[in-house]
Amino acid sequence: MTAEAAFTRIGVVGAGAWGTALAQLFAGNGADVVLWARRAAVADGIAAARENRDYLPGVALHERVRATHDLAALATVDAVAFVTPIQAARPHIAALERVAPIGVPVLLCSKGVERDTHALLTEVFAEVWPAAPRAVLSGPSFAADVARGMPTAVTLACADDALAARWSASLAAPHFRPYRSRDLVGVELAGAVKNVLAVAAGVAEGRGLGASARAAVIARGFAELARLAGALGAEPETLTGLSGLGDLVLTATSTQSRNMVLGRALGAGETLEAHLAGRRTVAEGAAAAAGVVALGRKAGVDLPICAAVADLVAGARTLDAIVADLLARPLPDAEHPARRGD
Repeated sequence: MTAEAAFTRIGVVGAGAWGTALAQLFAGNGADVVLWARRAAVADGIAAARENRDYLPGVALHERVRATHDLAALATVDAVAFVTPIQAARPHIAALERVAPIGVPVLLCSKGVERDTHALLTEVFAEVWPAAPRAVLSGPSFAADVARGMPTAVTLACADDALAARWSASLAAPHFRPYRSRDLVGVELAGAVKNVLAVAAGVAEGRGLGASARAAVIARGFAELARLAGALGAEPETLTGLSGLGDLVLTATSTQSRNMVLGRALGAGETLEAHLAGRRTVAEGAAAAAGVVALGRKAGVDLPICAAVADLVAGARTLDAIVADLLARPLPDAEHPARRGD
């Protein structure tokens, strides 16, 4: 693969921490980057300070990164990284289609399940902007680590090998290694479900249930992910790789994880509304939980841990009742998810 294969003008839609980190990565690889912010104040602040003080403070941005609130500034890009949270994605996709070049490839970098439709982001794009060639980026990565040049490895899923090569050339750096896959379903589903499981792991910690309970939540949650992914046609290797097990371990164990921190707060008795009040960042696990359970119901797959998170964030059951119900589940015949798993 040669440097000439990389995209030279990249638009990044979403100026949160992850979008800003990716803009920094693309610029460091020689691309001119247009970083679009939903709020004009964020774009103006980035332009003035050469730093995203709202979402990624302390990181001086590359001179090739240009922030804007005007989506029309993406009219001349040759690729787009879409980093808008999935719950707000649909109108932004429609607006982007109207201004972006015809056939521009899009890298989907947001994780979750759309609340009303239970659709993954690739499915939302297929409905709203079907002509855009799509790839998915996911894996164990924190924005601050990537922006500061800390070693990171992720999964890049794309059905088109030539397009995957161009995205790889645009992303790859000494500290950032994208491993290629063709399994868009597995990569995207793992990115959505692991956030829900991270909330559950945080609840176990916040409730003071002990390290053994948290480990059991992560392991049995992974079994739920494997069953659901298998039912939806994902490749088993995806689940044991970076975008599956790797991302789950990171998100369910680190205090940098918004989803784990949310779960810990819920486990300690804080309400969802109180925890989210005044926060700029999004914990997608809370919004995705009900959608993940709906996907499982449609596929005929039981997801007790994900269902527990969905009930908790919806206020359908108390935490004490949820823990009691999980502990009272019938003893399984076997641990392996292919045989039974619960």
